[in-house]
Amino acid sequence: MLRTTRTLSLFLFLAFCVYSQGVKAQGLTSHQIDSIANKSLELFPSAGVAVSVVKDGKLIHAKGYGYSSIESKKAVDENTLFAIASNSKAFTVAALAILVDEGKLSWHDKVIDYIPEFTMYDSYVRANFTIEDLLCHRSGLGLGAGDLMIFPDGGDYTIDDILKSFQYQKPVSAFRTKYDYDNLLYIVAGEIIHRISGITWAEFVESRIMKPLGMDSSVSSFERLKDKTNLALPHSSESGEMKQIEAYSCSLTDAAGGINSSVNDLSRWLLVQLNGGKYGDNLEKELFSEASQKEMWKLHTMMTFSAKGSERYQNHYQAYGLGWVIKDYKAYTIISHTGGLPGMLSKTLVIPELNLGVAVLTNSIPGGTTYFTLPQAIIDSYIGAEPKDWNAYASERLSGENRMVDSVVNAVWETVEKAKSFPINFEDYTGTYEDNWFGAVEVYSKDDQLWFKSLRSPKLVGRMQYYKGTTFAVKWNYAAMNCDAFATFNLDQEGKAVLIKMNGISPNIDFSFDFHDLELKRVKKN
Repeated sequence: MLRTTRTLSLFLFLAFCVYSQGVKAQGLTSHQIDSIANKSLELFPSAGVAVSVVKDGKLIHAKGYGYSSIESKKAVDENTLFAIASNSKAFTVAALAILVDEGKLSWHDKVIDYIPEFTMYDSYVRANFTIEDLLCHRSGLGLGAGDLMIFPDGGDYTIDDILKSFQYQKPVSAFRTKYDYDNLLYIVAGEIIHRISGITWAEFVESRIMKPLGMDSSVSSFERLKDKTNLALPHSSESGEMKQIEAYSCSLTDAAGGINSSVNDLSRWLLVQLNGGKYGDNLEKELFSEASQKEMWKLHTMMTFSAKGSERYQNHYQAYGLGWVIKDYKAYTIISHTGGLPGMLSKTLVIPELNLGVAVLTNSIPGGTTYFTLPQAIIDSYIGAEPKDWNAYASERLSGENRMVDSVVNAVWETVEKAKSFPINFEDYTGTYEDNWFGAVEVYSKDDQLWFKSLRSPKLVGRMQYYKGTTFAVKWNYAAMNCDAFATFNLDQEGKAVLIKMNGISPNIDFSFDFHDLELKRVKKN
């Protein structure tokens, strides 16, 4: 769910560290994995990390490093539970696959056949939207559309609000023509599972997937977690210092990103993927059919393509299947997904040709370089990639990007500081504003300051400071993620505010803070 562009390029750095030790195409030893993981914790701001590797049907490495909490200093181990965020999406698809195999639905069934109140921005799109469409990010809606209902957590939105919201969202592309990642449609997919099975998505995933596979420590929702004695708590260094933050908790989002699991349990999940849906001592049991897996791993929505190939990432294409990303890398097909929540990052992947699977979980943002670097180092060791010193390149790229982002954000707050004496008539702005899908917000004065608060998402409260023109910079009280925003007022002929449009301040703001999709109309003056 979270944007991680800052850390993406750094995967090359630790991969080079592995090559410098003379690793060949035989895979890393556990000792070498230990070395890379520990070095990562030293080099970059991180609390803890856990990794598991499966090869040729066996678990060959599962271990934790660092701390599950920098306050308690409790060590991470192979059974420590992490929030795996959007890696939960593949479980939602597997749950639907089970129902498909049982003949209870088809991938091409219309959503409205199961949820008549489902809405869309267009009557044709609504009438033809299929279950498959829910799962491959080609709805026509923009990146992260509507995510402000689930980020930050703590809002009072319901599944009914989600189902009604799509009619108010504005498309950015034609239906089924372009990839734009979404979360809300996976929530709808979870509701379909609920309506067909008669039990909640959380109950279905635990009873029909986790229990059969022996994922005994895992839970489908943070709110269903009873034993927290071995739980990785989230950490953030957004403010410059690594701090433990509050765990994200929103049961509404479970089907899109609610699962908490360990690398030990996820190894079982990777094995069933590599075994084509089969599991058990002699692979005598079947979770989902080979036909369903082919559907999951089919290229449904193209993300990127280059006939000549990308020199940086050594691949030609990247596409979305159903709950999985499929790409090529040095002539191998990699099936993978990432996940992110405040203070949590994760990655799972399999390479069917090598019968290889990797899971990496971290409890730190943005210092989560390991969830890119460690899988990449393991992959390269098995395919025997040519050693290449990307150290200087990666360091320069990261520092350059950080400088750019910091310069933009710092310039905004410098402008705010210079304009702090600008005269403002609060009555021109204060009042209640309402957006069709997000609900009402209030702009009010307190202690001679202008403030913004959402009436349905209570963590979105912040001081509004004058920037320039009719634009204010909002500094949120919520600090688990960097999501400060601009609020620009449209005025009537009398100079009174009638509308607020918003967008994020930082160029690197997470896409789930889709302030730009809001159209807050003034409905009441204070």
